[in-house]
Amino acid sequence: MAGNSGRGKTERLRKSKGRKESSTRWLKRQLSDPYVARARDEGLRSRAAFKLIEMDDKFHFLKPGGRIVDLGSSPGGWTMIAADRVNAQGANKGKQGRVIGMDLSETDPVPGAVLICHDFMDDDAPRLLKDALKGPADVVLSDMAAQATGHAGTDHLRVLGLLETAFEFACEVLSPGGTFIGKAFKGGTEAELLARIKKRFKTVKHAKPPSSRKESAETYVVAQGFRKEP
Repeated sequence: MAGNSGRGKTERLRKSKGRKESSTRWLKRQLSDPYVARARDEGLRSRAAFKLIEMDDKFHFLKPGGRIVDLGSSPGGWTMIAADRVNAQGANKGKQGRVIGMDLSETDPVPGAVLICHDFMDDDAPRLLKDALKGPADVVLSDMAAQATGHAGTDHLRVLGLLETAFEFACEVLSPGGTFIGKAFKGGTEAELLARIKKRFKTVKHAKPPSSRKESAETYVVAQGFRKEP
């Protein structure tokens, strides 16, 4: 029965009139994506939540009591995971962390997190984040992505600009030994920025979580062991 239902959905997508071909492809991909189904079943806000789960399970940067900044936080998938993992339960009950999320879009409240609707690229964004953080951060996360133009070179430079700005902010707020996770795309023009990141962190690696779609050029910079002085 489930298989017939799935085929029916696909057939209806093909026959719908007035829908752009790109929208139809996106809907078909969503219907067949196991991470979309898992996110729905587990009460997560987006499939992207699994990317953070997988990276943290590998690199262990979300610790009980941690102070986290989540840039590009809407719809809250990463923020939920961060808040859950730093606001410890069980043996570490009572060890509360602090999670601050910022995004251009309004985001539904996330228990255990402070959300700010603001453009991170505005000049006053760092001040707003620092005021909410009330101290140094242990982790700065950036899953920000610029709106696609359809021109690969332009899109890559826009994402690179967001990554660079997030890195510069991380250098302002991270405590020694802290972690910076930033979205990047393979493109070959980020060597200079990577060299700068390597000067400020003990280890710098690229990670492509299993939940990141294989056809996507998306990857993440995982920089750990922040140094206050380069």
